[in-house]
Amino acid sequence: MAASPSTARAINDRLALEFLQDEGPLTAGQLKTLTGLSRPTVADLVERLQGSGLVTIVGETGGRRRGPNARLYGLVADRAHLAALDVRTQSVTVVVTDLLGATLAEAVLPIGSDTGTEPAVEGAAALLERTAREAGAVRLHSVGIGAPGLIDPVTGELRETSGLPAWHRRLVAALQERLTATVLVENETNLAAVAEQRVGAARDRGADSFVLLWLGFGVGAALVLDGKVRRGASGGAGEIGFLPVPGTSGLPSATACDGGFHTLAGSAGICELAERHGLFAEAGPQEPPAAAVVRAALTAGAAGEAFLDALAAPLAVGAAAISAVLDPGRVVLGGEVGQAGGTALASRVEARLAEMSPLRTEVVASSLGGAAVLRGALLTARDAAQNDLFAPQG
Repeated sequence: MAASPSTARAINDRLALEFLQDEGPLTAGQLKTLTGLSRPTVADLVERLQGSGLVTIVGETGGRRRGPNARLYGLVADRAHLAALDVRTQSVTVVVTDLLGATLAEAVLPIGSDTGTEPAVEGAAALLERTAREAGAVRLHSVGIGAPGLIDPVTGELRETSGLPAWHRRLVAALQERLTATVLVENETNLAAVAEQRVGAARDRGADSFVLLWLGFGVGAALVLDGKVRRGASGGAGEIGFLPVPGTSGLPSATACDGGFHTLAGSAGICELAERHGLFAEAGPQEPPAAAVVRAALTAGAAGEAFLDALAAPLAVGAAAISAVLDPGRVVLGGEVGQAGGTALASRVEARLAEMSPLRTEVVASSLGGAAVLRGALLTARDAAQNDLFAPQG
């Protein structure tokens, strides 16, 4: 069935907006080439998008040629303001951007383990509001939140989880109550995978499959299969910290991952392994101590080489378990530790994995590290804003 004129216009408008988002300012001629539409159709849609306040003239082409320079059209960046929060166990990081993703303001708030629920929630909410004011955002359109824990696949809400601060769950509800913005919450590791898929280490396989093995203060995994993040029946897909593995003193339980993969691949376990190899390093603010020792190992000579070899062994066990079940083809070593280890660690894990599994699995280092959570939250917020603003009008 042929599309109605109004539907066709809506499709053409959305296509042009997506090209302007991805490619930056374009001339009408460039839009014609990219969209495959006729010159009169492009002229009509440009006029329509200017009238709706989504597109404006941002300059002219600079090339010398006969006749006037062609006008450059771009998205109106301040048509919507977005925010993202990276909620960690003892801190909250906030960034506010325009519709194009340009950072306008950002801030970090440490939250001690002895801080009560309400003071923590109030502090985090006030941080967001203050950062938005500094960015000149009168109203936030969409807010993406990355947090540890399980997201209910039916309600989309952060579930109450033992071992995590109570203020995490309360913060999401408080922001939904206080803000007129669309508030979206997602598991932090899943958001990191979205960022790696779209702008990071898995970008060249964005429509394919991979697993992000998150290595930060703790350990987790995100599963991207056929281009989509898979959350599981209860939202718990990727809780690899509970994976029973050899080399620990016991087994994990339903309430604690001690004895599971977390014991070997979490920051504390990696630091213990480093100490046995005589390696020590001071971590930066809000950085997992393991990231510092892994980074130090790269320049520590024989001791560093031996430590990286030893660390690759348990990481390969976790990767082998994932590969045996999912056969993703690629594992991204994410988080601050994965980024710190770089190719030196990733190549070692890949070699050990090849010895344990007949399934060819590439292992690469994250290109975004700990920043991937915030980047993924921003991408989620931007998608929500575009779905609203770029929707057919009328």
